[in-house]
Amino acid sequence: MQLDHLAFAAGPEGLDETTRRLGGQLGGRFLDGGFHPRFGTRNRILPLAGGRYLEVVEVLDHPAADKAPFGQAVRARSADGGGWLGWVVAVDDLGPVEQRLGRTAAEGSRFTPDGSQLRWRQVGVKGLQSDPQLPFFVQWLSDPEQHPSAGGGDIALTRLEIAGDHARVDEWLGGKMNLVLDDLEVEWVAPHGQPGVVAAVFTTPSGVVRI
Repeated sequence: MQLDHLAFAAGPEGLDETTRRLGGQLGGRFLDGGFHPRFGTRNRILPLAGGRYLEVVEVLDHPAADKAPFGQAVRARSADGGGWLGWVVAVDDLGPVEQRLGRTAAEGSRFTPDGSQLRWRQVGVKGLQSDPQLPFFVQWLSDPEQHPSAGGGDIALTRLEIAGDHARVDEWLGGKMNLVLDDLEVEWVAPHGQPGVVAAVFTTPSGVVRI
């Protein structure tokens, strides 16, 4: 169980401009991720050091976006101006998580620009919808060499600021929050409005950047 990636919803300016702005701040180039047919979304990826990545995602005018919890969550966050959608935890086996949460994982996939297909299963997005401080879970089914973090190295996530209750998040993670976040600084702040990721801090070749 480990922190896999951070998800950022594109603002009203759209995916292109959002990734251009974030890429300029971080000094990195976002890669075209592809279209998620089951969720009605598409994304762009910035590989980070340590096997993690930053995802910027945009909802599409597609029927799946109205049905899938992930598409619904992206649409709602973008309609609110865009920004941090949430954080995602990778596990080797979603079975115990499904049993603990009493929910069934959804199948996910997308084709990358080179024609390869990424496949995964995910669960917990409904928890994110109701309480945005909570991460959702993913189990990658594709070859580890295809993981979206491939090629990362110069930019690293070092700190998270989360509005919420660390005890609630630890319970959601089955008591394994320290395992998931052990190499990061984490500041828990009292929510003033909606809970969730407030900011992420990165080290870059040009210095420290807080978004």
